Amino acid sequence: MPNPSTHIAIAALSFELSTDSSAGLQLTPSGAFRARDGRPTDVAAWFINADVAARVIQLASSAANSLVIDYEHQTLNAEANGQPAPAAGWFKNMEWREGVGLFAINVEWTEKAKAFIAAKEYKYISPVFSYSKTTGEVIKMLHVALTNTPALDGMQAVALKNLETSLQLPNEETMNPVLKALLAKLGLPETTSETDAMTAVTALKAKADQIDAKDAEIVGLKAKADQLTAKDAEIVSLKAANATNAGNPDPAKFVPIEAMTAMQSQIAALTAKFQNGEVNDVVTVALKEGRLLPAQESWARELGNKDLASLKAFVASAPAIAALKQTQTQGKAPVSDPDAELSDEQIAICKSLGLSKEDYKKSLAE
Repeated sequence: MPNPSTHIAIAALSFELSTDSSAGLQLTPSGAFRARDGRPTDVAAWFINADVAARVIQLASSAANSLVIDYEHQTLNAEANGQPAPAAGWFKNMEWREGVGLFAINVEWTEKAKAFIAAKEYKYISPVFSYSKTTGEVIKMLHVALTNTPALDGMQAVALKNLETSLQLPNEETMNPVLKALLAKLGLPETTSETDAMTAVTALKAKADQIDAKDAEIVGLKAKADQLTAKDAEIVSLKAANATNAGNPDPAKFVPIEAMTAMQSQIAALTAKFQNGEVNDVVTVALKEGRLLPAQESWARELGNKDLASLKAFVASAPAIAALKQTQTQGKAPVSDPDAELSDEQIAICKSLGLSKEDYKKSLAE
């Protein structure tokens, strides 16, 4: 994360150009290294390994602009000498080669620079980097220059010079310990930019919110499940109660079907007996009062068994014929001769009942 610091320094280091452009440009050796003139003086040596290189590479890849390759460090000297600082090439990608060092790859050279290199007018490159003044570890690659002034003999010629600078560069030594712990928890390197760190925190917060929402949903579903479980328990209890009642019914509330059927049969028999008795009483009284003819007795009883109320209504509306209350023959043998004449009283009875003499005679003969 970018932080102001006075515990960094700038170094320029020279390496001989390779004639094979596909091999990349060596920017640093591997491990601890120093210049022939005794630098660095503020630390025991500069240092880079695979872990340090990974942070340097990540910083370069997260930057928007490519790193410039200029001539004779004119990028550093332009402000002082007022001269332009044309580019000889550009690169953005770097890789670590174990046991060898840090290399720039996929370098884009200008045509002019290619001509200089082909003519051997420039033989060395000099990368400029920041480093920790407490550990000597390389922090950030700043830019690279074509140069012809190596200061160190060896496999890769090296020329070093310390440059004071006011650049604001990362300093892991003075980084807030809480911030370092946060980056570690997020699984991010300490060189992560503020923007990338905030993006990671935002993404983590979004995931946490989703988890909280899922937890709330789970709680709601658990509550519904508990309600269903309570309902199930209630249903089971009701079923058990019903089963108990079915096996041991309350005699105050339930009677056996056989007893109910027998009782219904008895009620029906008593009802029929009572009704038959009432019908017999109504018919007998009606005959005595002269409201029914003997010929009507069978009809009256049938009607009474079907509809006692209708029989009672008929009898109540029928006139009481006095002649019918007496013995029609006054103790004499009934008229059996169909041709015999009726008495005056018998004729009155026929008129009262609306009967013909023949029908009346038939009723007497029966």
